[in-house]
Order: sequence, then C-alpha cells, then structure tokens
Amino acid sequence: MRSVGVEEELLLVDDTGQPRAVSGVVLAALPDGSTLEKELHREQLEIATRPRHTIEGLAAELRHWRGEAAAGARRAGAELAALATSPLPVDPSINSGDRYRRLEEEFGLTALEQLTCGCHVHVAVESDDEGVAILDRIQPWLPPLLALSANSPFWQGKDTRYSSYRSRVWGRWPSTGATESFGTAKDYHRRVQGMLATGTLLDEGMMYFDARLSRHYPTVEVRVPDVCLEADDTVLIAALVRALVETAARQWAQGGPADSTGVGLLRLASWRAARSGLCGELVDPRSLTPAPAETVVRALLSHVSEALRDMGDMDLVEDHLDALLARGNGAHVQRELLRRTGDLRAVVEECARRTTEGRG
Repeated sequence: MRSVGVEEELLLVDDTGQPRAVSGVVLAALPDGSTLEKELHREQLEIATRPRHTIEGLAAELRHWRGEAAAGARRAGAELAALATSPLPVDPSINSGDRYRRLEEEFGLTALEQLTCGCHVHVAVESDDEGVAILDRIQPWLPPLLALSANSPFWQGKDTRYSSYRSRVWGRWPSTGATESFGTAKDYHRRVQGMLATGTLLDEGMMYFDARLSRHYPTVEVRVPDVCLEADDTVLIAALVRALVETAARQWAQGGPADSTGVGLLRLASWRAARSGLCGELVDPRSLTPAPAETVVRALLSHVSEALRDMGDMDLVEDHLDALLARGNGAHVQRELLRRTGDLRAVVEECARRTTEGRG
C-alpha cells in the first residue's frame, strides 16, 4: 500500500473577511511537534500530514491540523479559511526570510500578488525511475482534479468568471504547468539541471511542474489542485491521486507506453478545467474533445477503479465524489453564498466555518 500525504495552504482572515498578516504570531505560539509552517505571504499558513497508508488515517490527521491551525489563528485574532484566493481586495505582504525576499526582488509583482492557496498530494514511489514513469502517464488526468478542487472564483473583490483563478495566477511563474514526457529519471534530472542552468530560477524548489519528483521525499508530488473548502474533498483528491499513481505504475510495470498528449493540448485542458470547474464541459482525456464535467470525472473514477478497489478506497471515494457533485466544488459554493447574501464578507465568514466544521 503506497503511503499518501497532503500539504494544504490556508488563508488567515479577520472578522471582516480581510486577510490578516499574522502567520508569525500564530506560528510563534504553536506547541512542539506541530507541522504548521509559514508560506510566501504572512496572510497564509501551510499544514502538512504525515505519510499515511489509510485514507481514514489521512482524513483524521488532516482535520486535526485544520483544527490546530484554526485555534492558533483565533489566538492571534484571526480565523482560518480554506480559500484558494481571497474574495476581498488585499495587498499581501511577503514573509520574512532570505529566499522569500529574493523571490520578491527577482519576480516582482508575480511574487507580490501570489497570495494563492493550493493543495499538494505526495504519494510514495519505489524509485526515481518509477516516479518518472508515473509522471509520464498521469498528466492527462490532472485537469479533472483541478476541476473537482476549484475554489477560487473571486480575485480582488471581483468575480473572475473562472472556477480556479488561483491556477491562472500560479501560471505566471516561469516554470509552471504541464511537461513533455521525460522518459527516464536521468532525463528528468538532466532537464531540471538544464532549466537551472538558464539562471532564471532561484533553485530546484522552483520546479513548479503540475506533477514532479519531490526534492525531499521518495514521492511523486501532484500540485494542480486548489486548496479545497471541505476537508472531505481534500480526502477525495488524495485518494484519487494515490489511485492514479498506482494505476500508472502498473501500466509501466506491464510495459504500457507513456502518454503522448502534447503540452499544448494539456495546457488547453488545464485552462478549460480552471474556467469550467464542474459547471459546463471539460476536455475528455480519452478523446481530447469536450464532454460534460461529470462525464470526465466519472471517467477518471473508472480509470483508477481497479487500484481503488485493491486499496479498499472505492466506497469512500464514491460517497465523497457523489457528495461533491451534488453540492458543488468550492467555487460553486462561494458563488451560491454570494448570491444568497450579496456580501463577500459573509462568503468568507461561512467558508471559515466550513474549513473546520464541514458543510452546513
């Protein structure tokens, strides 16, 4: 059973819904053993689970750390909100640290405006060779994950018309997005070194591919999802990513070919997922033509069903997926809240409640 872990970036907001630059205060008061960390901006925190072999264990730990982060935020006079962008206008502040300051100096407005919150899923692999083989086989299925997680419809107080505007803002960095097939671990590392040799990136940590080999752990790291409003949705994404990794590893072990979809088509599929979310059409990875979002998401479920059954996760995934499709993703929830209340502050307040308590 492959272990799986999750990193979530979360917003810190005050009682008016405005992001608050209090991450340093929150982190300074944490007990020993906490996995909370600072991020690029002082208006956000990152939580991380340990590697877990059961999805139920991952779910329990994820909720624990969301609760710990929320309690720490309240001690600092703030609330925790699982929102991938701030609905209200904000002028973010870069956190302390040499690397963050270098990012600000080199990348200017791209760094300053990058108050975005994503979700990264780590799944264990046996070697870099297996990891690269997985990377070369999972990319067409990543846009549906973005559509499921999409949770950033608002930017600087305006409706962007996107479900995941975070992914569009994130794409301003020079090293983001889909990649061509790498082939071998040697070729992967050669390409990374070639990118670093251009002098454009600060370090290997800026290899912001949609999916990459982790620098610090023996894992594949999938980086496309928005942070999810509901913890249950994060659990669903993590289970699907683990099954997607396992499915790709089996394909490779059986001699199946790498995916041949070009970067141009992958980028189009990602854009469509960011724009549509679960409302409208997505690009179907099987035909590379438009199809209803639910059809594409169900196709992803079918693609990984054998792995899900073997890991004992099928019932949980089906239940969580049905609930998400019935309720809508975070972008849909935010827009419905605004429609009912007419107030973005009320949207943030309700989303902060749902971050730790779940849906109403």
